[in-house]
Amino acid sequence: MRKYIIADNQELTRFALENLLRKDNESIVYHAYDKAGLVELLKEHESAVVLLDYTLFDFADEDQLLIIAERFSLSDWVLISDELTPQFTRRVVYSSHQFSVVFKDGPLSELREALNAVERHTRYLSQRALETIITQQQEDETPSILTTTEMEIVKAIAQGKTTKEIAAERFSSIHTVTTHRKNIFRKLGINTAHEAVKYALRAGLIDPSEFYI
Repeated sequence: MRKYIIADNQELTRFALENLLRKDNESIVYHAYDKAGLVELLKEHESAVVLLDYTLFDFADEDQLLIIAERFSLSDWVLISDELTPQFTRRVVYSSHQFSVVFKDGPLSELREALNAVERHTRYLSQRALETIITQQQEDETPSILTTTEMEIVKAIAQGKTTKEIAAERFSSIHTVTTHRKNIFRKLGINTAHEAVKYALRAGLIDPSEFYI
């Protein structure tokens, strides 16, 4: 009987994944709500399958994810997210065969194929994941330049302001700020606000004395 750890902070997704696992397999399902909880569960169940939405979890960067995966080398991971940067996807896939990749807006059949693959201790890459990796290999990796508006929003994110607060300050809609945020993350090749803070520090947008990273 395979053990699964659902590491996703969307309640609806957790519910759907658990029901899928219990319907399709004889499974034992656990839930992790942060990185520390995930590590504790992996200590008890080293060969578990982790279903992770990386973009919603509290990983600072992909290095932390890869370190934990390497530490628990018997585990298998299925990354399930709305969006992952090409740089992240390529690095994770090339670094370890423990990782399968599917996307939340993909067909259910892909998730089922990924689960069947990890049952056999092999990995599964969805068509979109493969296309993302191939496209990234072909692109010039010179970073795109942020617009003035995007630089201001990066600074606000680094200062710990929420999307709602940024929208109010800029007299913009939350949707507009969310779109800017996605474009910023795509251009910088990052997935988390923590990585945005590190970029803002390197770019001199914020005072390093205010932060402890």
